[in-house]
Amino acid sequence: MIAAVIDLGTNTFHLVIAKITADGIQVIYKTNLPVKLGEGRINDNIIIPEAYARGLQALQGFNREIEKYQVDVVKAIATSAIRSAANGSNFVNSAKSDAGIDIEVITGDKEAEYIFKGVKATGAIKGTCLIMDIGGGSTEFIICNPDGLHWKKSYDIGAARLMQAYFHSDPISDKDQSAIRDHLDKELGTLKTACNTYRPTQLIGSAGAFETFAGMLDQQLDLNKISTADIDLQNYHTLSKNLIASTHAEREQMPDLISLRVDMIVIAAIITDYVLEASGINSISLSTYDLKMGVLQAISESETS
Repeated sequence: MIAAVIDLGTNTFHLVIAKITADGIQVIYKTNLPVKLGEGRINDNIIIPEAYARGLQALQGFNREIEKYQVDVVKAIATSAIRSAANGSNFVNSAKSDAGIDIEVITGDKEAEYIFKGVKATGAIKGTCLIMDIGGGSTEFIICNPDGLHWKKSYDIGAARLMQAYFHSDPISDKDQSAIRDHLDKELGTLKTACNTYRPTQLIGSAGAFETFAGMLDQQLDLNKISTADIDLQNYHTLSKNLIASTHAEREQMPDLISLRVDMIVIAAIITDYVLEASGINSISLSTYDLKMGVLQAISESETS
């Protein structure tokens, strides 16, 4: 069968089309568009008209690709920006009427489950791990080992939310950084408790910002050809320090840093630094598989069960 998964993220809409057989999942087409659905007023829980229009236009283009590939099953998954927006249900209705796409709005817990399925498929989970997926609207954390999932939680501390609320200087000031860390202190108490209980020894970053970190640290790395990679912790800390200290203009000139992440990568680095410090973890790796591959895994399991 041919399956398509659409991930309607806060910053980026993704489309993946794959052939699912008894032998596994073969991706035959993928694309993404920087829709920036959370632009401007994500913390007011509103999708502004410009972002709303970009989102529908992206879905119309995705639907043309879905028809071209004669897809059998389509799963369109909406996460933080749409589930928290006052006009999110309007967007879901417009997607159906204007683009022919049925959207499923999932909870943060369900999002974490799909992320776990995606990361697990890479084989990256060796011991007790903390998986982190930094989105634009929310960030998901999963504690797991090769046998299964122990704990999961989604927090509304996505990079776009924190950037709009706290990133008011260029480069980001010590005051802004402190405000972010204070906010993380208030929000992530249950994560710290879970880390103290389960003692994860490895942080696995799911796609997104972690692909940027890995690509900037190793410019020979072909992210399209790998599912997982180790990230040298000392080199990461050097990169993080440089990103946080840099101006917007300086980051624009950095290789392997896409324009969509020029500012949000600073927030991602601050969150990652905080989590590494709070958890005491001293090993970090990348999973290029995330929610999208997790949804494909779930489709595959339902077909073969």
